[in-house]
This record gives sequence, C-alpha cells and structure tokens, in this order.
Amino acid sequence: MDWPLFDLKLRCRGVELRPLREADLPLLASVLPGDVGHDPRLEIFPDLSAAENERRLFWQSYWRALGSWSPSSWTLHFAVAYEGEPVGVQTLEGDNFPRLRTVDSASWLVPGVRGRGVGVAMRTAVLGLAFDQLGAVAAITSATVSNAASLGVSRHLGYTDNGVGLILETGGVAELIHLRLTKDRWAYGDRVEIEGFEPCRRWFGLG
Repeated sequence: MDWPLFDLKLRCRGVELRPLREADLPLLASVLPGDVGHDPRLEIFPDLSAAENERRLFWQSYWRALGSWSPSSWTLHFAVAYEGEPVGVQTLEGDNFPRLRTVDSASWLVPGVRGRGVGVAMRTAVLGLAFDQLGAVAAITSATVSNAASLGVSRHLGYTDNGVGLILETGGVAELIHLRLTKDRWAYGDRVEIEGFEPCRRWFGLG
C-alpha cells in the first residue's frame, strides 16, 4: 500500500483509534466541541464565526499533516471510536523524532462521552505506540490551567510538571502547564493492542 499508515489500528479498553481519513472529516467537524481550541499562531478569518474558524482549521490540519509528513517530523491524527461511534481525535507528533525520540500529543473529545475513561484510553493508546513501537524516550504535552480534564489525564498516566508558560487565547493571555512523561515511568503498554505497524516503520525513520 502506498500509504500504509491507513492500516494502522490501536485499541485500548474498548476505544479504537485509526488514522484519520478525509471521509471522516465532515462528521467529525460537525461534532467539534466549542472548547477544542487551536494553535494561536494560526490566522483567523475575521468574517467567520469562532465555530466556522475552528472547523476550517480542523480540515486544514488534516491536509497539512499529510502534505508535510517526513520520517524526521510528522503529525499523525487518529479518529477515535467508542462503542462504534466516532467521538473525537487523538494526535501524536514527532519533531526531529529519530534524534530527539520525543513525542507530543493533543486531543479533543465530544462532551457526551467525557468522564468515562475514554480520554485516558486514547492517550494510553498513542503512548503505547510511541514507547513500545517507535522507541520514544519521552512524551510531552501541555494544557491551560483551566483544562482540568487534560491535566488530569496526563497526571493519571504519570506525567510530571515540566514548567509553565503563557499562551494567547481568544479571551486573552492564559497560563499553560507543560508536562513530561519518560519511558521509565511508562507502565501501561500491556493495555494497548497495535495492528498494522510493521509496514509503517520506515515512515517514522526506523530501520
């Protein structure tokens, strides 16, 4: 297959992740939650509403990830399914990954399934891919102080605080908490089932 990443599947505690495809975008864009947020460095169209801008950026992030993929720096968006229904997106990123062996993550989840352990399962799934297949030595993530759910998932999985920064949001300046998880603190690999990884190895710069 010319793009073997599409055959990759991750499963954890009844949650399934597979790489996002263009056919998934209309439905997922239609359920994009109002608190999804975006990279504040990205330009906003002033004649569009906040929701329209977020949907536009969601579509563009998919095309950008595919078009800019390289073994050294990549962004992999996963569609997340729970009880057979699409409920969100989990992203795993590696910048200069073959040398730094560090991954970053981001995610969003529809409000209706929050509080059921889905957020923990989907993050666990991509960390299993990172640590147990890609050979990552560390994972980082960030969340604003108001995003208690994301911070809770990170700390539940063993991330430790790694500094504080500032970020510009629509409502002004917000405090951003940075967290880091090292391989030696990773303890959940046995809960992740991974299918279709071997044909993808070279896509991540692995021999």
